[in-house]
Amino acid sequence: MSDESSNPLPGGGASSEHRADTLVDALQALLRELPGLVSDRVELFALELARAGQALARIVAWVVAIAILGVTAWIALWAGVVLALVELGLHWTLALLPVLLINLGAVAFAMRQVRRLTPRLSLPATRRHLTFSADALPRGDAPPPDDHGPADSH
Repeated sequence: MSDESSNPLPGGGASSEHRADTLVDALQALLRELPGLVSDRVELFALELARAGQALARIVAWVVAIAILGVTAWIALWAGVVLALVELGLHWTLALLPVLLINLGAVAFAMRQVRRLTPRLSLPATRRHLTFSADALPRGDAPPPDDHGPADSH
């Protein structure tokens, strides 16, 4: 059987060449358009990144304002509690004691939380995943010694 008889379209080889030319033309057109498509997306990304940066700056400013207002409200609350206890006849040093104990308890709790979260800053799962263990390497292919000491000491 010839190639022309297996091709259902009339003209056989000529239509295959035409399809190949059309495909090549389409690919060339796509390659011509690709830089424009990429640059449009990069431009959009840059504009959105700038907008996100401005939003982040505003968010930080609002968080600072919220923190200042929250701290002043906290101080006013405790000043009111102390004044109320003094008005009830408690000596001012004894009136300050519950404020001191509650705040020290909150500090201890916060420090415990920070200590618990600090090891996560070293990205332990990523380091485990990307670090070769000594038994996983074939004999004689041990990694060179690290000048910075063990991985977990950073």
